[in-house]
Amino acid sequence: MTGRGGGGGATADTFRIAEGRLGDEPTVTVSAPDGAVRVVLALRGATLLSWQVGSGAAGQSKELTDGYRDEAELLSQDGVRAGLLAPFPNRVADGRYHHGGRDHDLLPGRLGDRTVYHGFAREAPFRLVAATMTPESARLLLRSTTIRPGRYPGYPFALDLDVEYTIGRRELGIEVRATNVGEIPAPYAAGWHPYFTLSRPRPIDDLVLQIPAHTLIRTDASLIPLRGKNALLPLDRCPDMDFRTPRRLGDAVIDACFADLTPGPGGRTETVLSDPATGAELRVWQHGGYLHVFTGDTLARDRRVSIALEPVEVPTDAFNRPELATALSLEPGRRREFRFGVAYVPSTH
Repeated sequence: MTGRGGGGGATADTFRIAEGRLGDEPTVTVSAPDGAVRVVLALRGATLLSWQVGSGAAGQSKELTDGYRDEAELLSQDGVRAGLLAPFPNRVADGRYHHGGRDHDLLPGRLGDRTVYHGFAREAPFRLVAATMTPESARLLLRSTTIRPGRYPGYPFALDLDVEYTIGRRELGIEVRATNVGEIPAPYAAGWHPYFTLSRPRPIDDLVLQIPAHTLIRTDASLIPLRGKNALLPLDRCPDMDFRTPRRLGDAVIDACFADLTPGPGGRTETVLSDPATGAELRVWQHGGYLHVFTGDTLARDRRVSIALEPVEVPTDAFNRPELATALSLEPGRRREFRFGVAYVPSTH
């Protein structure tokens, strides 16, 4: 990889990178030499703010994500728009878990609402440490070394996080890598919380969704999965949530995790969101894990204008599931990766 100086070694016919600001928050913008793709990332959380791809019409680009629009939204983290989720995705029940023979409390002293979710990485400072630009793609490596004992209550572990973005003309790939730089095993898992839009300003109701999942994770009223095998509901027994055959979203309200994903070639699973009005598609891909779907019904702004299709390594409250303890444990000196991304197939009309 080349260094950051001079646009990461870019020339006139390669992808280019430029530093910028969202208010006072540092950003980087990556663009293709012909303007056919433009990606904006905030260094806070290595967060995707915007992904614009040429729509096929002359000089026009289509925004495919519904990210934070300004500094206030980024700092508030409302909706966790495109947040990278580590060291845990979604919720930890009651903010408490047991690991390494000890009880841990992520919200010490808090009474009442003890909801904690989506980890610390989404608000952590990252720095751009390397970038490679070619005529067809850009690769950016961002790093955070802020997860350390004493920094986050209830998480006395040391992790280095690397996030690698690969930006092509119609595809965005992400790899999250965590290295345990401490002296004790750490519980760890990752995920991504992007919101996608194909029909803006129309709501998502007319979009069609296909999820190659065979099982739904059953939850209680607090969206915490039931214990053990009681959490596993075959989708053959739950036709209202079965999207193995492409289905129009309609007025479906979804905040659920799908399991037993069927991989395609190379172990890559694809969830497909399409707009019948145009023929355009988004193919959200991942290697392993689960898929969480949220139809955005409780967002503070633009409800049901976009849909969250979230690749996650583990389901909600994984830190409290004994059957996942071994899979979650990251030993000292070891590294774990989770790869996912999204491809755009433009309109056919």
